[in-house]
Amino acid sequence: LIVQLTRLSDGKRKVTSVAEVTGMEGDVIQMQEIFRFVRTGMEADGKILGYYEATGIRPRFLEDLRAMGIEFPGRYFEPGRPQE
Repeated sequence: LIVQLTRLSDGKRKVTSVAEVTGMEGDVIQMQEIFRFVRTGMEADGKILGYYEATGIRPRFLEDLRAMGIEFPGRYFEPGRPQE
């Protein structure tokens, strides 16, 4: 997994993207984004507002988790679902 942190204009760092590395195509790393932060606005004091949403991509590692006895509900990956 690649977890991208971004320093926002309000000075806070926030996870803005979670992506899975899916392989290589030649010398290029292939990735697919699983979750992203969607900015919706800014408060009067400059605080960035937003929410997390799933892209609809179900990561390949889910089967590995299940094989280890870890269940992760598939509903978390439904597109557009705000993540809490």
